[in-house]
Parts: sequence; structure tokens; C-alpha cells
Amino acid sequence: MDARDLLIEEHSAVHSAAVGGNKASMAERTFGGLTDDQMRVRPREDLNSLAWLLWHIARAEDIMANLVVNGRGQVFDDGWMQRLKIARRDFGIGMTKPEVAELSATIDIAALRDYRDAVGRRTREIVGAYGPKDWEGAIEAAALERAGTLGCFGERTEALTKAFTGRPRRAVLTGIVVIHSAMHMGEGATVRAAGGFGTGI
Repeated sequence: MDARDLLIEEHSAVHSAAVGGNKASMAERTFGGLTDDQMRVRPREDLNSLAWLLWHIARAEDIMANLVVNGRGQVFDDGWMQRLKIARRDFGIGMTKPEVAELSATIDIAALRDYRDAVGRRTREIVGAYGPKDWEGAIEAAALERAGTLGCFGERTEALTKAFTGRPRRAVLTGIVVIHSAMHMGEGATVRAAGGFGTGI
């Protein structure tokens, strides 16, 4: 198994069965089997909703895998802002509790699930076409700054540009599309438990 196949396999573990074919994925256990109302619940003030978590990891993967790592347009720009019924282009770093509550209450849950699936399919399309040289190189400041001008980083453009510039492309890609998602799904398990929603499978 080469790096491409390994990343695609690990990616399946953090996406829906519709994207990766894994019916027991972390994504299914975290976000599966819930009503829209349950997706919006914040069981405690210090917890995000499952809707917010799904939005956050989808936006992070879209922004970083497409705009920053591969220099492509993001899925989000294909009419998703309107479909999601939101007015934000960022991925939520630094959001206040009232902002988290507002997004959780207003985002279209069905569209959100479709958006994350679309992002996952795009990532698999890109990585599936990778050759050995496509893993090489480092993240360039210009790519991060471009994402910032598109509103993807909110007020954190300078900090994120500083944090990611020069990092290996392969590490950033893997970190965002697998590790970052898995970390927040761990948070999602806490939300499900605190909300009394059980597990997704």
C-alpha cells in the first residue's frame, strides 16, 4: 500500500459511508442516526453542536485541501453558501458562543451533510490522481493569503499564514483531512453522550 492508498483508506474512516464505503466509520458513529434537532443541540454551554462540528471539519477540509494545498477552487463556491443558508465563509476559529449558537440554529442540516460529502469526494478525486511528486513541497504563504482574502480565515489570516507557511504539503493534507476530522469527532462523541443520543451505529 502506497501513501495515496493509505490516505484514501484513512479518509474513509472519517467520512460518511456514502463517500468512503465504510458503514462503521467515525463519521457514521458521530453524525449518523440523528434528527436535525439533535444535530443542533448544545448539551452544555461549553460544547459545540454536532452541526457546528460537521460544518467546521467540512470547511477546514475544503479550504485546506483545495485552496491551500492543491491551488484549486473550493467546493463551497459552487453555490453552497446559499444552500447551507449561512452568511460565513470561514471555518469557525475564534467564533463566539452566540455565533456558534446562531450557526447551529440556522444551517440547513441536509445541505450540510451533502456539502461534507461533496468535499470528501473532491479530496478523494484529487488524492486519487496523485503521483509521487505531488506529495512534495511546502505550503506557500501566497496560498494562505489567497484563502484569507476569500474570507476563509476570518480575522485569523495573519496567524494561520504564519502557522502553516513552510509546512510540508503531505503533512498538512493528512493532518487536515484525517487527523483534524478525527479529533473533532472525538468531541462529537462527547456531545452525543452529553445529549443522550447514544452512538450512531
